[in-house]
Amino acid sequence: MPAITLTTLQSLKQKGEKITMLTCYDATFAHACNEAGVEVLLVGDSLGMVLQGHDSTLPVTTAEMAYHTACVKRGNTDALILADLPFMANATLEQTLSNSAMLMQAGAHMVKVEGQLWLAESIRLLAERGVPVCAHMGLTPQAVNILGGYKVQGRNENQARQMRADAISLEQAGAAMLLLECVPSELAAEISQAVKIPVIGIGAGNATDGQVLVLHDMLGLSITGRVPKFVKNFMHGQDSIQSALKAYVSEVKATTFPGIEHGFSA
Repeated sequence: MPAITLTTLQSLKQKGEKITMLTCYDATFAHACNEAGVEVLLVGDSLGMVLQGHDSTLPVTTAEMAYHTACVKRGNTDALILADLPFMANATLEQTLSNSAMLMQAGAHMVKVEGQLWLAESIRLLAERGVPVCAHMGLTPQAVNILGGYKVQGRNENQARQMRADAISLEQAGAAMLLLECVPSELAAEISQAVKIPVIGIGAGNATDGQVLVLHDMLGLSITGRVPKFVKNFMHGQDSIQSALKAYVSEVKATTFPGIEHGFSA
């Protein structure tokens, strides 16, 4: 497939074709995801849990993120590479610019930051300097200690109203994409319609513009045995990892994944 760009993703949203995204941490899986037609590879700080064995994403460093971004870059030919700014890497505007530059120089095409409206100024500064930004809203794992655990966000009307308003404000600040995690399906649908930029969901229903899962989760690999409600094991019924990746792409495109059972209500 032709190289995926922000223009490609914007066109897919306008056409109503779902965008496919998976986490990816190395060259081999980057190549496999390319062959399956995955449009966006997320070098997620989830690597702290699925690769490093930590109980959260907090220990991951920017240097480690840059290393894995470079690995993915070397195996990638077609997909857009999105890299996470890890915990406290964007605590100040200076840190945000410096750490984003490190990830972009390692091979990222876009960076992802977790938070709400307070991200607006850093998003504006990054966009002005040629760094596209994905704003990660809803359940933000880096803030797990503030949130009191991995809980669905936006279930009461005040939270939902604030999240809708913040999404619009972050788009106006220059965000090129939104990612909504563990948000009621109806709210995610409303936000997807309220903004012009692509909205990717994980545990946010199937009315968003695309979907993302952690690679290891969708391949049925877990060192804890705990499987989030929004995960489907795509290895079931398949004879290879490559077939599982293609099944994921096919089901997202056909809007058969996620099903109602993978989402949350208000």
